[in-house]
Amino acid sequence: MVLNLDSSFKPLLLQEIEFEAFTFSGGEPHVKLNTNSIEGETAWVTHRITTFNDLGLLFVACDALRRAGIQSLNLFLPYFPGARQDRVMVSGEPLTAKVYADLINQLHFKQVVIFDPHSEVVPALLNNCVVLNNYEFINWVYEQIPASTLLVALTVVAKKDLRLSAFLNKYSVVECRKHRNTETGKIDGFTAFTEDLNRQPCLIVDDICDGGATFIGIAKTLKEKNAGDLYLAVSHGIFSKGLNELQAHFKNIFTTNSFPQKENSFVSTFNLAMTN
Repeated sequence: MVLNLDSSFKPLLLQEIEFEAFTFSGGEPHVKLNTNSIEGETAWVTHRITTFNDLGLLFVACDALRRAGIQSLNLFLPYFPGARQDRVMVSGEPLTAKVYADLINQLHFKQVVIFDPHSEVVPALLNNCVVLNNYEFINWVYEQIPASTLLVALTVVAKKDLRLSAFLNKYSVVECRKHRNTETGKIDGFTAFTEDLNRQPCLIVDDICDGGATFIGIAKTLKEKNAGDLYLAVSHGIFSKGLNELQAHFKNIFTTNSFPQKENSFVSTFNLAMTN
């Protein structure tokens, strides 16, 4: 059985638990389960968390499930909130990834499945964590673009990147480095390790696109190296500043439904799914 708290995100082919969710006038999230749709002692919960109210709905839903007789719970949470805040860069900031992980650990899930987290920090903080990598997603992307497309890989700096680089060796790779200001934490430049891309198409791969400034900077650097058509594949597409400026630099963007995506000829969406 599965409780899909976001009705537009249903990655598991299991019998659904029926429910109603609403917010009280005071702002508190609430849920009412149809207990007639609950069978057995084990269930999955799927959700997208982008606000603290989303997190609150998860908490009240898990309490309701356990009160209805569910003894073992699993969670599929494709985008882990606060994953980018996995270190304290400036004095006075919180370690946000740990805040969310500590809260979710209190729910005592048998498994917490997450998709392509920002770094190794979240899986280390999260109890019973199972990580889905982005390999299937990237293979799907390559089915949509020219086979000759070079894959732009960021400089290896972590175990996650080492594993991805090993996988990406099946494709022709050009390495690119982001330069980060250690005092502010902001990216202030890019280097592509190639002399001339000879008009070859290029695919940039990363985990998150928020406003898109990083990828616009990389795109400009690649064009300076004589790149052809540019494509972007990001596991989690937030696109907080819209798509207009990105569209000026990329032929297509590929992402997943870890965030809700509007139908758009410029953005292609890979639907995440997993088997129980």
